[in-house]
Amino acid sequence: MYKLAAAFVLLASPALATGLQIEIEGEGANGTVTVDLFEDIAPKHVEQISALAAEGKYDGVVFHRVIDGFMAQTGDVEFGRIGGDMRRAGTGGSDRPDLPAEFSDYNYDRGVVGMARAQDPDSANSQFFIMFEPGPFLNGQYTVVGQVTDGMDVVDTIKRGDGPNGAVIGQPDVMKKVTVTE
Repeated sequence: MYKLAAAFVLLASPALATGLQIEIEGEGANGTVTVDLFEDIAPKHVEQISALAAEGKYDGVVFHRVIDGFMAQTGDVEFGRIGGDMRRAGTGGSDRPDLPAEFSDYNYDRGVVGMARAQDPDSANSQFFIMFEPGPFLNGQYTVVGQVTDGMDVVDTIKRGDGPNGAVIGQPDVMKKVTVTE
């Protein structure tokens, strides 16, 4: 069995949190990624991500949807855990309520972190994605929660999925441990 370790850092400020430390294991990603979270742009979304991390909900969650040239998605704390039924990964959320959209005029450029959602703009919950390349068609359609400030080389190595939906087949990269930092 192969095992690669990587760290992934999200910085935030709700509830006195200034960041998250995420350790990643898997086929692809190795290293540290730093993301500044935008509590001024999306305070409810940043608060939810920080609370879920503090509760350990992101521990063991996979990057289930990764589309080369587009984005890497993770954060399904309900069905996206390693060892679970990966066919359901990406269909769940958390035990917290869905969030109302906090759309902004911030552009979806390389390294931007956004909240995944269903058809309903007010359906974001726990899942988020990191852009590999600019996606201006997402501007004003999905809530921007942050920006990678260091470690895009690590993001670039997250194991890619197959097909148009980017489902990761086999062993996906995993957020092994996610902790809130100050």
